[in-house]
Amino acid sequence: MTEIECPHCHTAFKIDESGYAEILKQVHDKDFEKQLEERIKALELTNKLTTELAVSNAKAALEKERDQLKAELDKTQMAHELALANALAEVTRERDRIQGDLDRANLGKLRDETALQALHAKELQVREEQIEHLRDMRLRLSTKMLGESLEQHCENEFNRIRPSAFPRAYFEKDNDSNNGTKGDYIFKDTDDTDTEIVSIMFEMKNESDSTDKKKKNEDFFKKLDKDRTEKGCEYAVLVSMLESESDL
Repeated sequence: MTEIECPHCHTAFKIDESGYAEILKQVHDKDFEKQLEERIKALELTNKLTTELAVSNAKAALEKERDQLKAELDKTQMAHELALANALAEVTRERDRIQGDLDRANLGKLRDETALQALHAKELQVREEQIEHLRDMRLRLSTKMLGESLEQHCENEFNRIRPSAFPRAYFEKDNDSNNGTKGDYIFKDTDDTDTEIVSIMFEMKNESDSTDKKKKNEDFFKKLDKDRTEKGCEYAVLVSMLESESDL
């Protein structure tokens, strides 16, 4: 027998072992259910807060990345248009100089004037063609490369001619960085017997890739050749807009 005391009236009474065990079980079950319910509510609240925080962080990261990409694209577009505008201005000045030479020609020397006019007319025609070419390039840059990175632009242009020019070709992003480095695109083409006839590792670089220090094309040759070797490509090609003043 076990003697227990009522917590309210402080009356002591005796109870056998089975009854005492039953009372303990009831008290334990109620306390356990209460703790379990509180624990479940706490976990649900924690999960809710964690999920909301993760969603908020993801949205913020995506927004930041979108703003960075837009700023880089805007910077690249402005650089291209400035280079074309400078070239167009230079050709226009040269054309005006030639036109001035024509205006100052000696009208009394008909033979010399005729020869000079023919020469300058030919030069003017060449200059006009150059101006139209630069204007066309500027228009195409404004419409095709606006909102695109150099990589996306190259991929779009290749896919445009793939069906007719390279129906069996493979031209995809190089996503294998197991050796700590990778190129941008790998091109492979095969003949009618599925035998590989050419393979090329491509690297694309534009001015937005250099923010702190201006890079040159040769800065990327060593890495490009290393990527070509590791991926088993026969050739390596650098598609670059880093040196806008270069004839290449």
